[in-house]
Amino acid sequence: MAWAMQTTLSNGTRFADQFFAGARACIPVVLSVAAYGMVWGVLARGAGLSQLEVLLMSGLVFAGSAQFVALDLWTATPATLPIGPLILAALVINLRYLLLTATLRPLFRPDQTGRGALMMGIVSDETWAMTMLEMQQGRGTIAFLLGGGVLAYVCWLLTTLLGFMLGSAIADPATYGLDFAFTATFLVLLLGMWKGKADLLPWAVAALSATIASHLVPGNWYVLIGGLAGSLAGAIADSVRHVD
Repeated sequence: MAWAMQTTLSNGTRFADQFFAGARACIPVVLSVAAYGMVWGVLARGAGLSQLEVLLMSGLVFAGSAQFVALDLWTATPATLPIGPLILAALVINLRYLLLTATLRPLFRPDQTGRGALMMGIVSDETWAMTMLEMQQGRGTIAFLLGGGVLAYVCWLLTTLLGFMLGSAIADPATYGLDFAFTATFLVLLLGMWKGKADLLPWAVAALSATIASHLVPGNWYVLIGGLAGSLAGAIADSVRHVD
């Protein structure tokens, strides 16, 4: 990294300048990531995760929405932990990153495919949006993406750990309304993803499927059933629109 900071990019700017420009641009959104991370850390402690598990999940998964779903599926007894549903839930929720990160391909030369694939691990919705804005204005660079990504990653890691430590002082998260954080988080995500009336069908199918499954299927499989049913409905509806 130290060597990279001294290099000059193809557009004539220094790597370090673009790196810190990306970090500065992402400061406002990282503040919201910090609040989000602290809530997740508190809830993670309440769900029975250890400090090491919090560190590993935040460091290796680095996906807030998937991690909130994981808490909903988490059990205190390792033998009953639904590993399969956890993996599938994370996969379904994070499939959008295949499309998001594909739009960043112009930042990388053909010989940088491997490096680009590794960097996608620190891309979040927020840093992707800021980098896309730069690209639309002709200023996007790998260094800019990396600067915002590293800042968001470090912030998420530290604040989830801080939330975990603060969780020891909160006997009952419901007292402070933190038990509603999971629901509130996904309401915000839904509002952010709303694109128009075309979303009503898959959302309704997902909600109805999850509700029915929660009454008929034991455990937390309703999360996956709702997600898969909604995704399938959206795919079918999109195909029909293109045929028409």
